[in-house]
Amino acid sequence: MSSDRSLLNILRRIDGRGYGAYKDLHGRYELEECTLFVDHVQGDPFAAPSRIRVRVDMGLAQLPDGLWDSAVRRLALEDYLARRVRARIPRAEPRRRGSGKSGKIFIDAGGQEVLERTALVLDEDFVEARLQVGLPAAGRRVLGREAEQLLCSDVPRLALGSLVWEAFDEAEARNFVDCIENQEYLREQLQVYGLVAFVANGSILPRESGASDRPLRGSDVVPFDTPETLRVQLPLATPMEGPEGLVETLTGMGIPRGVTLVAGGGYHGKSTLLRALERGVYPHVPGDGREWVISDPGLVKIRAEDGRRVESVDISGFIGALPQGRSTRSFSSDDASGSTSQAANIVEAAEAGAAGLLLDEDTSATNFMVRDARMKALVHDRDEPITPFVERVRELYEHHGISTVLVMGGCGDYFDVADHVVVLRDFQPRDATSEARRIADRQVREQSMGSRKPIGEISARIPQAESFDASRGRRDVKIDARGVDRISFGRADLELRGLEQLVDVSQTRAVGYAIHLSAERFMGPRTTLAEILDRLENFFDSRGLDELDVFHRTGHHPGNFARPRRFEIAAAINRLRSLRMEQV
Repeated sequence: MSSDRSLLNILRRIDGRGYGAYKDLHGRYELEECTLFVDHVQGDPFAAPSRIRVRVDMGLAQLPDGLWDSAVRRLALEDYLARRVRARIPRAEPRRRGSGKSGKIFIDAGGQEVLERTALVLDEDFVEARLQVGLPAAGRRVLGREAEQLLCSDVPRLALGSLVWEAFDEAEARNFVDCIENQEYLREQLQVYGLVAFVANGSILPRESGASDRPLRGSDVVPFDTPETLRVQLPLATPMEGPEGLVETLTGMGIPRGVTLVAGGGYHGKSTLLRALERGVYPHVPGDGREWVISDPGLVKIRAEDGRRVESVDISGFIGALPQGRSTRSFSSDDASGSTSQAANIVEAAEAGAAGLLLDEDTSATNFMVRDARMKALVHDRDEPITPFVERVRELYEHHGISTVLVMGGCGDYFDVADHVVVLRDFQPRDATSEARRIADRQVREQSMGSRKPIGEISARIPQAESFDASRGRRDVKIDARGVDRISFGRADLELRGLEQLVDVSQTRAVGYAIHLSAERFMGPRTTLAEILDRLENFFDSRGLDELDVFHRTGHHPGNFARPRRFEIAAAINRLRSLRMEQV
């Protein structure tokens, strides 16, 4: 352990030397009111920033115990603190000259969703922020004096201004934590009330733009309002301050388990509602507009993905024998079609334990969703291997317990199979279930269910560990996220654009490392994919996301991981082009 004096001595000694001299900083330093850890030093000023940690003793931070006395409240407070650090970074970055990322400070604080992260750690004895900093340089020459200002003054001042309770807006902090706790409590209540989702009255579902996930503002925004027949009232865990006093319950639209059809004209809010439900599997920051859109954490968005890799999936419940008698009981393809990819996505989601499916006709394969009477008259069932989803959706719920929320504006055949029909007009819902049933009764749809075999049990599959190779060049493990929708995994590129419930690049990064961890530690000759996902979740629950970094021994602090769901991990595994599976 070194003191601030030794840190100063090093910085003054290496001033003006080549950038590699910064490597001498690696270590721990006791500063006046905090502890600084230099875990990794970048190779040059243009490389990924250096990784440091700054730790404040809890005796100084004085964060109230009651603010983080449960797992959910701890997660919420850690997220809030990381956002505080990020908000104060501009004050800690006085303008400096330098090359590359000189003087820049970063923290992985996330977007509108609140996720379990590694950017900030609360402990009984301390609170710790994990930062990335650009060590100052002129060209590739050390700017020791500027580094001294950065590490000995700016970073400690940033930590003390962000992590010490006396600097807080107490009401804001408590509201943030209570809001996240209440969202998670409502998510637990969905099971009690027989719901897959809940949308509170007053929610703002539209987003600012296609490039922004922030809520739309302005006089034209229409707050969500629930029709009487769909209205439910759910209790909060902790009363919260509202415009008219304390709020103890929330009223809104409950979406029951079963099959729910969302209909309406174009541009009236159908897909906007579905996107809110997709993201509702995560808690949101207060003021997001969707913080009270609460979805079952087991809901999985399904879409068609032309060209995706599929390995040994039994899609025979949706796609029968192909031309030349090719079986689909163990279907593999390097370039799946829209219909076969959508069928595989459903089966894979069920294999991973999905509680429900979210589908939008706009991103579905038309021939997979429905086949009308005229087409059946032209192309006989014996010549059509596809059993459309409309003929399977009830079976998925009644025999497999998998609910469906489906956006459909162009086909009324789903009236026959829906438990509930919600029509949106000008972003406002109305209950059209009775009307849809009357229409269905008047116009009987020709069905061919009698000739179709049941889906049967979802086949379990066993991943072959040797098909997972994360090495590249001289590196035994080379994994990185190239944005939210792409992972470099060894020599392979994993394309994840179809996984619309991945919301953060740090989740994507964790997915890549989790796949390698699974292959090294949890896969066995008879271990199914579902069992691997169970083991991985238990590992994260008991040991935390930090272990991803510990396991891989990168030597860096793990400050940029966010926890992904089991469904996105499974989906990424299923898209790995080297993957080999064996059906049980």
